[in-house]
Amino acid sequence: MTHSPLLSLDDALTRIKTAVQPIVGREQIVLNMALGRTLAEDIQSPIDVPAYTNSAMDGYTVVGSDLPAESKITLKVIGTSSAGHPFDGEVQPGQTVRIMTGAMLPRGADTVVMQEQVERDGDNARIGPGHKPGQHVRYAGEDLSIGQPVLKTGRKLVPADLGSLASLGFGETSVKRRLRVAFFSTGDELRSIGQPLAEGEIYDSNRYTLHAMLTRLGVDLIDMGIVPDQRGAIEQAFLDAATIADTVITSGGASVGEADYVSETLAKLGQVDFWKIAIKPGKPLAFGTINDTLFFGLPGNPVSAMVTFYLLVQPALLLQMGQDDITPLRLQVPCTTNLKKRPGRTEFQRGTLLRSKDGTLSVASSGAQGSHVLSSMSRANCFIVLPAESAGIRAGEQVEVQPFAGLI
Repeated sequence: MTHSPLLSLDDALTRIKTAVQPIVGREQIVLNMALGRTLAEDIQSPIDVPAYTNSAMDGYTVVGSDLPAESKITLKVIGTSSAGHPFDGEVQPGQTVRIMTGAMLPRGADTVVMQEQVERDGDNARIGPGHKPGQHVRYAGEDLSIGQPVLKTGRKLVPADLGSLASLGFGETSVKRRLRVAFFSTGDELRSIGQPLAEGEIYDSNRYTLHAMLTRLGVDLIDMGIVPDQRGAIEQAFLDAATIADTVITSGGASVGEADYVSETLAKLGQVDFWKIAIKPGKPLAFGTINDTLFFGLPGNPVSAMVTFYLLVQPALLLQMGQDDITPLRLQVPCTTNLKKRPGRTEFQRGTLLRSKDGTLSVASSGAQGSHVLSSMSRANCFIVLPAESAGIRAGEQVEVQPFAGLI
């Protein structure tokens, strides 16, 4: 067991990223079940999309060289092409085919004129000047061509990806297996919801926030409840968790001396460091491995546990899941409230990002910033990121924010 000095957030993330290895294992699943999963194969297009050249408008398809430069021309209407029912013939100069949006362009035609710009009189169609050859046409392979890379391994699949895969004819795809995460709380003062509270006891809220944050990541959850501060119970919990999970997360006992049995057990079972991170809230963190299983020991204070999860644990879990894009979204916006801060540590204060009637964004503090004040976390929708050297913010100054929407 080593006692690390105060680490910057970037240094802590670098150490974590170096230690994390993507999980091995994949499964083939139907497309409708793949939302949010991590792609386990590179996808190349087996077909052209669109599969054929088609019309982008309802109108009349013509030979581009027929388009008039000045006066109107009259073309003979020889048929109709609609989606799923193409015109079986060839368009010659002086001819036109009525065409619907998405319908295949007949042979010989290369241009579509919108129906609003055509005068129809029986089998004749009159077209005036002002049109360009090739207009209002979607070409075969314009979206994707055969052999073109579409999606790469490590991508978290979003709705548009599933639509793209479906357009290529894929009914199923290969994804990484779900990450298995076990978590529990430690502390004799903790009680589960439904149990009566004696003096000095509190309800365990961290397991509920952890459960929710992990659920949004799409991992397989193993909730091991509350483990009492007893040497045997703690050791057995760690051994059980490390046997069945890829990652173990605990809350409470993240500082040396805070829970002697925790630090003693971790030293016995694995390779774990107790770190002090230069952030507020969330200074203490335990990180390491028990056998081949990653371990994160989060602070016991509710907000500290959430902050360290979002800033340090979530990026590690995404890497374990095989995802390649784990950089959080951050924005520069004006702050409408004064913010207190002492230089020394990077602070992640809770804020509310607001949009005005003219569409501009601003941020305000969501309330008290104590690491035990979960209500201001509930009211917040972003972190206000104040650098270590900052001595506070005056209303009207620009600040960096990290929206919770970008935290998945």
